[in-house]
Amino acid sequence: MVEKASIDPASRRPLGGTGLSVSPICVGCAALGDMPETFEYSVSRERALETLRAVFESPVNFLDTAASYGDGESERRVGEALRGTGGLPEGCVLSTKADRDLTTGEFSGEQMRRSVERSLRLLGLDALQLVYLHDPEHETYEHMVAPGGPVEVLLSLKEEGLIEHLGVAGGPINLMIRYVKTGLFEAVITHNRYTLVNRTAEPLLNVAAELGVAALNAAPYGSGILAKGPNSYARYEYGEASTVVVELVREMQDECRQFDVPLAAAALQFSLRDSRVVSTIVGISRPERVRQTLELASRPIPEELWGRLDSCLAALL
Repeated sequence: MVEKASIDPASRRPLGGTGLSVSPICVGCAALGDMPETFEYSVSRERALETLRAVFESPVNFLDTAASYGDGESERRVGEALRGTGGLPEGCVLSTKADRDLTTGEFSGEQMRRSVERSLRLLGLDALQLVYLHDPEHETYEHMVAPGGPVEVLLSLKEEGLIEHLGVAGGPINLMIRYVKTGLFEAVITHNRYTLVNRTAEPLLNVAAELGVAALNAAPYGSGILAKGPNSYARYEYGEASTVVVELVREMQDECRQFDVPLAAAALQFSLRDSRVVSTIVGISRPERVRQTLELASRPIPEELWGRLDSCLAALL
């Protein structure tokens, strides 16, 4: 890890070579699409709109959604919030993701165009600042990059001006590296694979840094366990956490308590302090969580604690 000296949540960083400047924290809008099957809780329309208004009033200028979040509901609610503010606030950066058809599984070039056109309609925008090819692991790499396939169509949409910048977001690290190395993508998202308890995204972060591709780290809390603790929410990567992960998080939580540091602060700052990570995507589903997240990002953490947390992980390797 290459560490940053300090973190100012109100600061701005260049988003790779896009020309866009973003805050070190990006608000993930998945839960705002009301996805109880994924998160085990529901988010009403009004609560989602209140949360988005709180984001727009905060120092955070970066939001991330996707066509698949609530099968369009997240984008629909973000679009409604944007209409309430008279459009995308000046200096704000909004990214979304082009998805396969969730009903049929179709992952074609034609589906990419349909996905992007629906995103434009739901968000109420004439063009999308940043669009990610989302979860390409659901098809073969050869299919995705074939003539007339998803990647080629997204590049065509960029040429048409409907997309300003193109990224890729997915799970398998080696596959994400393969996409990044094509030179076609300006940003990459990894999720649940660079946290206090999982460092498997290290090679991807290194490759992205070498190639000047903006790396975004999503789910620093591992979908919840590193925010709420294993006794309250024993889930990692949207499923039941293994016994090993539960015990590891419990040990890390005990170490944090010795320094009077919330586990969530350590989990968030683990990502924020890495210079290879341009912005950390944090799911926020309540308006008060905006302020709380900024406080966690600014919480002083003794250097000694980082060594102890690393030792907890090393003991299992």
